[in-house]
Parts: sequence; C-alpha cells; structure tokens
Amino acid sequence: MLVAAVTVVAVLGCSGSSPADREAPVTDSQSTSPEPATGSELSEPAEPAEPDPSATPEPAGGEDQQPEAVAAPTTAATGTVSDSTPVFLAEPITSTAREDVPSALRDRDHPDHPEPLVDLSQILSGGPPPDGIPPLEDPAFEPAGDVDWLPEVEPVLALEVNGDARAYPLRIMTWHELVNGTVGGVPVTVSYCPLCNSAIAYDRRVGDRILDFGTSGALLKSSLVMYDRQTESLWSHYTGQAVVGHLTGTELDLIPVQTVSFAAFLASHPEGHVLSLDTGHFRRYGQNPYQFYDSSSRPFLFSGPFDDRLEPLARVLALRAEEQGAVVPNDVLVERRVVPFTFAGRELVALFEPGTASALDSSNIAEGRDVGATGVFVRSVDGRLLELSAAGGGGFVDAASGVVYDILGRPSSTGGTALEPVEHLDTFWFAAAAFYPDAEIIG
Repeated sequence: MLVAAVTVVAVLGCSGSSPADREAPVTDSQSTSPEPATGSELSEPAEPAEPDPSATPEPAGGEDQQPEAVAAPTTAATGTVSDSTPVFLAEPITSTAREDVPSALRDRDHPDHPEPLVDLSQILSGGPPPDGIPPLEDPAFEPAGDVDWLPEVEPVLALEVNGDARAYPLRIMTWHELVNGTVGGVPVTVSYCPLCNSAIAYDRRVGDRILDFGTSGALLKSSLVMYDRQTESLWSHYTGQAVVGHLTGTELDLIPVQTVSFAAFLASHPEGHVLSLDTGHFRRYGQNPYQFYDSSSRPFLFSGPFDDRLEPLARVLALRAEEQGAVVPNDVLVERRVVPFTFAGRELVALFEPGTASALDSSNIAEGRDVGATGVFVRSVDGRLLELSAAGGGGFVDAASGVVYDILGRPSSTGGTALEPVEHLDTFWFAAAAFYPDAEIIG
C-alpha cells in the first residue's frame, strides 16, 4: 500500500461489451452505441436499459479525416464558456510498450493464461465495446481558484500526491471512468465506477512496468473491469487486482481517495488544480446519464444473491485489508458524524460532513440530493489518540488540543499535523458485500 503521503478523493465507473466487440480496443469516435436514456426513472418492475456514457454522439468522422476540432470548454448544463486556461502541470511519465503476450481482452480462455482468479462466467458484457467509454490520457488541469464552472456542492475526487493536490469532478469522471496521468511525479490512474458508486486510485507502476488502463467493456459483479494496454490483462476496478491474463494475481498499490464537494476541496487546497473540461471529447458534462440510479431498488447487471443485512443500494463507507472487509452505513455516519472503530488492528475514525450532491440522482448533478462526504483516518497524531467531534462551525475538533480538522483531514492551525488518510470506498452495499461477503457492519 502507498504510504500516507498520498491522499485521494475519487469516483468509479463501469462499462461493458458483447463478445463480438472484443476483437480490439476502439476509439470513442468508432462507438455506435445508441443515445443514452437519461430521463427515465430506474424503477421496478420493468428492467431498465443500462445507461451508456459512451453513447453521446461525436462529430461524424472516419479514418482519413483530420482530428476533430475541440470547442471551447463549457459547463454543459448551462452552455457558459469557461474563461479558465487549462494547463499541463508536469511532464507525463511514458508508459511501457505493448508486450508480446496473449491478450485476455481478446481471448479470456487462451491456454497460455495463468489460472484466472474468478469464474469467467461472472465477467459479463455491460454494453459499450472496449474503450467505448474513453479514458483520459494525461489531461489538462486548471487552477482551482480560477474554476467558475463547477458549483460548490458538486462532487469531486480529491487526490494529493507529494503535495500535488488534484480534483477530478464526477461530472467528467462519469463519462470517462479512467484517467491515466502523472501526479506529484507518480504515474497514477484514477477510476470511477458509477454502477458501484466507487472511486479508486492506483499507482500504475508494477515492477519495471508502467501500465496505463482502458475500459474493457465488461463488468464483474456490476463493477468496472479494466484492462492494461501493456499485456491486455483484465483487472478488477474494485480490488485493483489482475484477474485474467498474463498478469493474473498482480495487485496495484491503492491510493486513499475521498469524494467531497468542490467547495471542500477548494477550502482545503486553494492552490490545487481541477481536471479541465477541455478533454478533447464531446460529452454532456454536468448531466447525469444515470438519473435516479441511486434511489432505484436494484443495481444494473448484477448476478448473484443480495446480502439482505442492508438494502442493495444503501450507501456505505467500505474498508478492506487482505481478505477482511468492513462497512459503516451512511445512515450511521449521518446520525453520529464521527465514528471511531478498530479495523485490521488499527484505531481509525470515520468522519461525515453534509454538503456534497449525489452524482447519480438528478439529471443535473449540481441539483442532486445532499449525500454528504466521508473520510477515514488513523485516529492518532504524534502517538496521541484523538477525541474528535463535529465542530459547530464545520469540521471536526479534537477535545484535548482544540485543533479543528476538515473532511480531508487537514488542520486549521498553521503547521499542524494532518491526519493520516486510510484507503476506503464510498460505495453501495451490494458491491461491498459481493467482493467481501464476510464484511462486518460497524455501528
């Protein structure tokens, strides 16, 4: 696991493909998926068609045409042009070359593959073809203080590596699901799976390799299946582990990630940077193609029994360590705001702060209902156990020292020690229980 120098806020996404689509990765301009049905409520008893973030039409083109011109970035929801100037913050780290090994993306049953870690029948088509939901590659960012197109309540994935703080708005991540880039000198992939409402970031270094990832077009337990472009092995987004192909059994180092409001990120990291709308793709950023998903009764394309200890789409804060899993239901967090607990031999504390909109509720993300933001931290500073409670003016105050910490674990006092973040997931119960069936419910 990456040490505490790294803090992330993230979100996850999902895509899928039929077997006929798995011949090779395709670009987004080749995708011919139908227009997403963004206005229909996901409800029983009718089975809804899966929302398809790859489906927004791109300008018509062909192999012989020049690259498409990219219009000035807009808010998509309002049509207002952003005056912010996108910048490239660091020289991107070059990924290693494609290796001459059998591709699990094209052939999961190839005899040269190691024994897969999952039953191949559990890997299902989700709709779009490989890379039909196009990842972003070394994208531009904007100074957070210059961003005028992102409402304060909108959710972002907050990531800090070696002092380099970035925000990845879910209004962008929902349509791309993966961002390959360099943050704080470290090659990083940030991922978001809307179907599981899970955001995870990875250090994409594996031995001498530097991997980059695409969307495979498949789902495992309704969760995004990624593939690396170096060996075309298949990876579980949820666990960061290669499950089929040449790199089967390899695990990526996970980076702690939180989903918070843009206002919270800006207050904590006024010198940070925000993923730019100038992505090179035509998408309805700000609109939610998964309208009402998080208030529906069951998840898309999930096969298997539900753990009835909680409702399938109940929001939970999930932790994992080796084969252990635990969750704190959001209902408990909303009521208590501060939940101290022990997990995997560590004294931890979970925090909850209202003020973050759901990205999976209203058709306009900024109008989504308030689902709040969470964080998990080691419950001690300099060897002293903290006694935190919600502060009246916002944040969380330690009874002994009087220091107030924000939802990202940063202290209000200059020179204070930040809380050590712990990797966790803001996710749905069905996914947490599917990957960690013995998960403890805390609270």
